Amino acid sequence: MHFPKNSSMADISYICKRTVVSTKPVQPGKTHPLSALDRAMEHNRVRIVYYYRTPPGREVGEVTKRLRETISEMLTSFPMVTGRLQRNEEGQWVVKCNDAGVRMVEARAKGSVGEWLKSVDREKELKLVHWEDMFHKIYFWSTFYVQLTEFEEGGIAIGFSCTHLLADPICATMIIKAWADTSLLGEMPNPPLFHSSLPLIRPVNSINHNPYTHLINHYKSSLDNSTPVTNTKYTTIALLFTNSMVQACMEMARTDPEAHGTPIFPSPFEALAGLFWTCISNVKGRREGLINMSICLDMRKILGLDEGFFGNCMVYNAVHGGDFNGQEISKAAMAIRGVMEKMDSEGIMDLIQWLEFNSDWFSVLMGGCDHLICTNLEDVEPYSAMFEEGYAPVRVSYHIEPVSTEGQVLILPAPPEEGPLSRVVMVTLPENEAVKLCKDVLFLSFSPTILMGFNKN
Repeated sequence: MHFPKNSSMADISYICKRTVVSTKPVQPGKTHPLSALDRAMEHNRVRIVYYYRTPPGREVGEVTKRLRETISEMLTSFPMVTGRLQRNEEGQWVVKCNDAGVRMVEARAKGSVGEWLKSVDREKELKLVHWEDMFHKIYFWSTFYVQLTEFEEGGIAIGFSCTHLLADPICATMIIKAWADTSLLGEMPNPPLFHSSLPLIRPVNSINHNPYTHLINHYKSSLDNSTPVTNTKYTTIALLFTNSMVQACMEMARTDPEAHGTPIFPSPFEALAGLFWTCISNVKGRREGLINMSICLDMRKILGLDEGFFGNCMVYNAVHGGDFNGQEISKAAMAIRGVMEKMDSEGIMDLIQWLEFNSDWFSVLMGGCDHLICTNLEDVEPYSAMFEEGYAPVRVSYHIEPVSTEGQVLILPAPPEEGPLSRVVMVTLPENEAVKLCKDVLFLSFSPTILMGFNKN
């Protein structure tokens, strides 16, 4: 294993990399097929970091040893996580569930987790979540990685990364929750469902429906206009919007009563997405209208899938800015709502079927389009993942890579104690634009707390 050696790595010492397997062997010959939505995400990856405080008096290395044991127990219920990719007769990816294992990196960091969080930035944080790109010997490439970084003065960071081909952020969160439950309870109350699949057969009463072509056209456009990954330096800013801040944003984004009668209040996601769409358009110098944006939504509830469904179910769709000006958050929020309302089960099934029929040539870098990407991750529940009684995560960060050329916005739940409407927003932009965003008047009017930004050390 190669770790870059430079001064910026001085706070972290990498101890070893090992392979962790499940405690029970997998049934020989078992394979796991991938869906059309899985295959559409082949070139993307998910990286997550959970930060925890640890009980006082623990020796450094003690927590890592215990988690190394419980992850093996958890992996017994996730055979596709420990498997390896291979091509089937049609040339499509499938997972051979051969229990080849998950790569685990063990590391140590100076100071405490609290001190780390005071100065963390994107570059430092990504050193806590190991990743290796696919290499030519695909059979030996691990599709999932875990990094355990214990802080010498207390605390641990659990980094988890995987190819988006096999799991979206909802699934990745599910794995960590299962690991935490196994560690805390000795069992997994909600095991994953690998036998469940995406719906492909349309209900009888829907045979003569009008296809929702806007969604399909967006995926076609993403393929036709996919842009190569650049060397642009990106900065990620994590922002906490409290209950009152989100309420204020929803109030600002409501529709004009005189124009529509009874005011329509947007959801927290619609309001915050509208706010950042507007602010980022201003930052990028847009004088008329807003920049192109794609929203990314979890479709499990829309498709009636069980909460334990394991696989990709995040769908992208375009939202057009029209002739909005730089202050009309209400129009931006309503445009987002209009697109979301049209993404019903029939429209999603239209997309899935189109992807299935075009799977031989459809492989698009969903982060590589020329849109700002805004992803709704409000339904993830990272703060329920407790590995020890009374020790919930103090902070959780999500990264979906590579970042779109125009940037990325992830809207996440905040810790429960912050209130039901509170949200954490992670914004990733080119560095110069991130600086401008932090000075934007509209953005500053809400006074969000900056959890992660520019490292001033």
